[in-house]
Amino acid sequence: MLENILQAGQLPPAAAQIAKRQHFRDLIFKSTTQFFAVLVLLVLLGILLLLFYDALPALRHFGLQFYWTVEWDVVNDEFGGLIAIYGTIVTAVIALLIAVPLSFGIAVFLTEMCPSVLRRPLGIAVELLAAIPSIIYGMFGLFVFAPIFAEYVQPALASTLGQIPGIGILFSGAMNGIGILCASLILAIMILPFITSVMRDVFAVVPPMLKESAYGIGCNTWEVVSNVVLPYTKTGVIGGIMLGLGRALGETMAVTFVIGNANRIFPSLFAPGNSIASTLANQFGEAEPGLHYSSLFALGLALFVITFVVLSLAKLLLMRMEAKQGLKT
Repeated sequence: MLENILQAGQLPPAAAQIAKRQHFRDLIFKSTTQFFAVLVLLVLLGILLLLFYDALPALRHFGLQFYWTVEWDVVNDEFGGLIAIYGTIVTAVIALLIAVPLSFGIAVFLTEMCPSVLRRPLGIAVELLAAIPSIIYGMFGLFVFAPIFAEYVQPALASTLGQIPGIGILFSGAMNGIGILCASLILAIMILPFITSVMRDVFAVVPPMLKESAYGIGCNTWEVVSNVVLPYTKTGVIGGIMLGLGRALGETMAVTFVIGNANRIFPSLFAPGNSIASTLANQFGEAEPGLHYSSLFALGLALFVITFVVLSLAKLLLMRMEAKQGLKT
């Protein structure tokens, strides 16, 4: 519109000069923001191409069966990514199953029921948990949590859930504290502050009028949260969960400390395992150019694809939820 007016010469000279400067600034601002937006896509594409290029020798040699083969023998140059992929997915899913209910409860308490005196200190404490480096979580898990877990928690799980037919095998075996379940619990502690912070922030932006109206017609706190707060903030809640899942899938140092780094798949969650991130951390520095080096890049490519698929499914879920909401209204 402004450009058309300038071309038509409908402004006085002084006003036209000011309008031209403003138009020039707008063009610079638009071009700059567009450049940075495109730069993100270029960086993402560059990472994908780099991973694929370096993983190509392994994929040519082993084929796509690399991703469902359990062999990982550095000496004989036999590699398969299933062990690391299994460990990555299992630990992330278990961590999410533990962290999401806890995060939801903490966020609801902080926004709906917490006394005003405690709201700020508790909120700061949750945010400080997110600032702790992952290696500190790993050291805590190895030297503090794992011994307590082996002495008290694993025997309790084995004597209760371990006696149930079918799922009992998940809670059997050696109780040394280190393993898939220990890594999952440490991951749950790590992602909990991220999910909690996002949920708390989106819960806080719900218009007070909506909640007060629900309370006014006799709803209790749970009914207000489930029928008003959650429907209003579902996009932000799912976004927070996906943020936590992304952190769990890609976590390296903490998992490396407590997962056991065993290149085998055991049915028990007490047993040691491996993950993509821990495999890369442990072996990338000593990998020689060749199939070993390329196989590690193939694992990195698998982690990239897993993360992309998870985020894409989350986006599709949000789109379907929004479409159904539009049909209801």
